[in-house]
Amino acid sequence: RPQYHFTTRRGWINDPNGCVYDAVNGEYHLFYQHNPYEREWENMHWGHAVSKDLLHWQELPDALHPDSIGTMFSGSAWIDYHNSAGLNIAAKKNKKGQTIVAQQPAMIAYYTADHPNYQRQCMAYSLDNGRTFTKYEGNPVIDSHEKWQSHDTRDPKIFWYAPGNHWVLVLNERDGNTIYNSDDLKHWTAMSHITGFWECPELFRLNADDGSSHWVMWGASGTYMTGSFDGKTFTPDGPKRMNLNGSAYAAQCINQAPETIKMSWGRIDFDDMPVNGCMLLPQKQTLKKTSQGLLLYSYPIGAVDQLFDKAFEAENLSAEEANRALEQFYGNEELRIKATVRMTYATDLSLSYKGRRLFDYDMNGNRLQGDFYINPITPGTMVVDIDLFVDHAIVEGFVDGGAFSYSMRRDVRSDSKESYCFRGNQLKIEKLQVYKAKSIWH
Repeated sequence: RPQYHFTTRRGWINDPNGCVYDAVNGEYHLFYQHNPYEREWENMHWGHAVSKDLLHWQELPDALHPDSIGTMFSGSAWIDYHNSAGLNIAAKKNKKGQTIVAQQPAMIAYYTADHPNYQRQCMAYSLDNGRTFTKYEGNPVIDSHEKWQSHDTRDPKIFWYAPGNHWVLVLNERDGNTIYNSDDLKHWTAMSHITGFWECPELFRLNADDGSSHWVMWGASGTYMTGSFDGKTFTPDGPKRMNLNGSAYAAQCINQAPETIKMSWGRIDFDDMPVNGCMLLPQKQTLKKTSQGLLLYSYPIGAVDQLFDKAFEAENLSAEEANRALEQFYGNEELRIKATVRMTYATDLSLSYKGRRLFDYDMNGNRLQGDFYINPITPGTMVVDIDLFVDHAIVEGFVDGGAFSYSMRRDVRSDSKESYCFRGNQLKIEKLQVYKAKSIWH
């Protein structure tokens, strides 16, 4: 079992759902697609886990179960402090004016109910901090199938749009994402549609490093566009780009969190385990103005550092010297390796373990991991920054400070005796740090 990536106790998991931060209780909620009965996709429920730091998780009973409308597909959640839906429990005071029952805001969850013939959007609410949910008696709330006669209409993303004093719901339907508005979280009006996205839509505002404000829209595969948003219509201002690669899928930002942090499903198959799939490391999102335009950077949150103890550090090594130093870590399959590498005479660079490449960059083809075509890493220089997380069968890599990121499955059954090893023509390892990992499980 991975030691610092979240996995459920048993069963299949996929898309993160309903990611939301409860500031009153200082608690992050992670819901997720869950099959509690077997390690294959089927019987979709919403699993549930909570955390104080996004690293150490307490798994709770499943939050949403299949019903007559359908099985529980992906969606999102928001704590309704405004009481827009009229479901909050009001505070009660005694005759002395003392509060004897605190106000309890409703946690509103929007999800897709999947039926063999159609998909419709439903609402549920919790009045006990997400521990139990009641499904809204007026479900389904949005029936796109009735309007568009299409089966694939799913994954509602909800959020409060303060400038317009109304709610927004982004829904993947037809050939892209439809933006809906509502005042009460129960009645929705379609306002606009944008093509070119598939599944698990996300829309959020983010400031760039120069202080300018932008909106970002993405789909499940990690393609994204920056643009402007007036509460009703998203207007792109640049080309579509890629933020996620490899096993990462269906990333969702945590609603109401103090920072823009995403959670992603890692499509990793764990051999001979009662679980299948995991969550990748939580990643902070930033926008940077670059020579290639406005780019979205993804990098693990700072709290991740507490999971690692430094075991080795050196500077200005040849690849041969670095590889000799890395021999001591053979058999350690829960590591973090940070390296700054100068490719003075090289056009390709790799880092492997037991003969399998964990990082692979081809400068001539501008390819990462052999398959992912990218813009040149740090144009005008020959220096590559790598931050590599190895957790048994999971590998996550962050390149150039998060300008590029990927995740992949590693075959843990290799009997090769080769330790971690750099390859490339006359590489200069300007800086190398190796950290051993602590387990998040108690």
